Amino acid sequence: MSLQEFWFVLIGVLFTGYFVLEGFDFGVGMLMPILGRGSDTRRRVVLNTIGPVWDGNEVWVITAGGAMFAAFPEWYASMFSGFYLALLLLLVALILRICAIEYRGKINDPRWRARCDLGIGIGSWIPALAWGWVFANIVRGVPLNEKKQFAGSVWDLLGPYALLGGLTTGLLFALHGAVFLGLKTGGEVRDDAQRTAKLLLAPTAVVVGGFGLWTQLAYGTGWTWIPLALAVIGLVAAAVAVFADRDGWAFLGTTVVVAAATTLLFGSLFPNVLPSTIDSAFDLTIHNASSTPYTLKVMSWAAVLVTPVVLLYQGWTYWVFRKRITVDQIPAPVGLPLGSAKE
Repeated sequence: MSLQEFWFVLIGVLFTGYFVLEGFDFGVGMLMPILGRGSDTRRRVVLNTIGPVWDGNEVWVITAGGAMFAAFPEWYASMFSGFYLALLLLLVALILRICAIEYRGKINDPRWRARCDLGIGIGSWIPALAWGWVFANIVRGVPLNEKKQFAGSVWDLLGPYALLGGLTTGLLFALHGAVFLGLKTGGEVRDDAQRTAKLLLAPTAVVVGGFGLWTQLAYGTGWTWIPLALAVIGLVAAAVAVFADRDGWAFLGTTVVVAAATTLLFGSLFPNVLPSTIDSAFDLTIHNASSTPYTLKVMSWAAVLVTPVVLLYQGWTYWVFRKRITVDQIPAPVGLPLGSAKE
């Protein structure tokens, strides 16, 4: 395996980790108005399931973006210029979400918390939809000219395949979040999470299946039938587990779907990193978009040494905060008796 291939695979792994971990974070934020309805205590149960881990999950995309910038600067430059408005909107939504989560409990006022909950919802829905739209456009290709510069407009990014990609990640992350809440909560919140997961299963299966088949037939290769098949198996397993009341297996199923779908996208893209819809001669590939061999070599040693430490730390975090959360475990806000924070 060449260094260019190694870093393409590593960036794919980083985005896979991000979508698996941050995917259920987005799903929790998307479903918070539904599963947290009725009382602030319920909303705090929902939010506390991701409280210890959501910021660590976001490190994956920061690392992926940094790796893309260092290993494939041409890819980074062309993509961020072409998707400037979309990525700016995505970034603003992520910042809004971060601020809303961090500051929600700082002021004991129902209106303040309601505004923060709105920020969490917006900051979860927009990235959940935008990531699928962005990666669908990357796989499909964009109008790159001979100078490797984006030569189109935002309308070139709004094709049916790209829009279906956004709907796919939106529904998939919502299902992933519902299953995660079923795994991490107890009592009435868990019951509602399981009911929501059951309602999401059918539309998610249709949309994910349709997008996956479209990707495979239009852009896939022989071996990418494997991740597509794994995604189907994961969906079936998740559905069986949800109806069998097996939360752990259901979460494993949706995890397999997210990981397999991301693998399908990167596998369909390789060896390109950003195809051109103007002329295939203008395609950005892992070879003409990469940094120098020396840069890739130094980065590879750093990745080999640091990555295991980061994985061990994040795994330890999930182990420490592995128990379920119920309404009875949530303390009342300062100055309010437990259960009185009705809105």
